[in-house]
Amino acid sequence: MPVLTRLIPSPVVVDIRPGALDDLASVLADQRISQSGRLAIAVSGGSGARLRERLSPTLPGADWFEVGGGTIDDAVRLADGMKSGRYDAVVGLGGGKVIDCAKYSAARIGLPMVAVATNLSHDGICSPVSILDNDAGRGSYGVPMPIALLIDLAVIREAPIRFVRSGIGDALSNISAVADWELSHRVNGEKVDGLAAAMARQAGEAVLRHPGGCGDDGFLTVLSEGLVLSGIAMSIAGHTRPSSGACHEISHAIDLLYPKRAASHGEQVGIGAAFAMHLRGDPESSRIMADALRRHGLPVVAREIGFSDEEFVRAVEFAPETRPGRYTILEHLDLTPERIKDAYTDYVASVTA
Repeated sequence: MPVLTRLIPSPVVVDIRPGALDDLASVLADQRISQSGRLAIAVSGGSGARLRERLSPTLPGADWFEVGGGTIDDAVRLADGMKSGRYDAVVGLGGGKVIDCAKYSAARIGLPMVAVATNLSHDGICSPVSILDNDAGRGSYGVPMPIALLIDLAVIREAPIRFVRSGIGDALSNISAVADWELSHRVNGEKVDGLAAAMARQAGEAVLRHPGGCGDDGFLTVLSEGLVLSGIAMSIAGHTRPSSGACHEISHAIDLLYPKRAASHGEQVGIGAAFAMHLRGDPESSRIMADALRRHGLPVVAREIGFSDEEFVRAVEFAPETRPGRYTILEHLDLTPERIKDAYTDYVASVTA
């Protein structure tokens, strides 16, 4: 008998609204994630202290753990600190580094993980991947996706606007990433999961077309939903293909070549995505994406994040080495440095005209 349906991995709760943080304890109890209240809560040393003071009275049985940074060593230390307690779940309360460390630590000690995002800097808030720095640079580690996700829009608005802008760049880059995935299917026969591709692409398109701005609840809701759908798309596909293509290869190359000068992840992948669309011979889509980036205050060319044209060309040349075996428009065109320079010159002229 043919399989007529499939189970889609997803959180049991996705709560996106102003005031969601105040209902954390009831969500955990109502969903039977933690009726006893025995929680291990990972927070940062900065904004996490303020949130701890706010939430402690409603979570009297919780133990709080400060996350030192976003390295694999930080995540292992966090797991070691948590493993001696009899906890129902791990809660990651904070930004990307805290949530990535909490996801990895929860997987290491075999507990479900709840993500409570305090900013929207990237799509890792609901993905089955933890991005952690290691001795070789930066690694992607497969983990279970969060069992529940809360995003309090009031808290999001309190965070620096650069975090929202970074999330916008990451969401928009889905459009380019899916185009790379489909290119690999046409050229190499790589299997494309149609549902994962549709979810990732529509997440990017929703952010691209929304008329609102970074301070609007309506836009922040669409951006939050887009980042959640991106994470679920990766879980469905079983890899990062729905949200990572040439755009992310370029960003990884910048991180590796210029580690002390790199901009935010979203800024880098946003520029990478707009340039990749140009490389595909689609200058109109490239300009539409660049216009959306600019409208939300994001950079569209390398000099706006502190890099010369020559440095960006070097990053594009090096980019395929960051993901061996992944086929994108960069591998497809196999451009020489001179052709990359010419293409980038054309791109800059197109998006800044």
